Amino acid sequence: MRYLIGIIVIVLSSFLIIKTEYFYSLVGAMDWPEQHIGPGGTRLFIKLIGIAFIFGALFYMTGILSDIGHAVLTPTVPTT
Repeated sequence: MRYLIGIIVIVLSSFLIIKTEYFYSLVGAMDWPEQHIGPGGTRLFIKLIGIAFIFGALFYMTGILSDIGHAVLTPTVPTT
């Protein structure tokens, strides 16, 4: 099931990256990316979100995401 969810997220994220102009027409220009990244920042921001979702899906499929979550959320001092 983990692989199926990961593949679905990767396909949808790839669609987000490939069809950036379509999603840009849906959401319009966002103020924060346009101000901090520059002209065309919204399009770049949409692509970066797609790339982040692809990496997140790969981490989820390989189990790295649970290892990262376990390392971050468990206390550093063992309890006895």
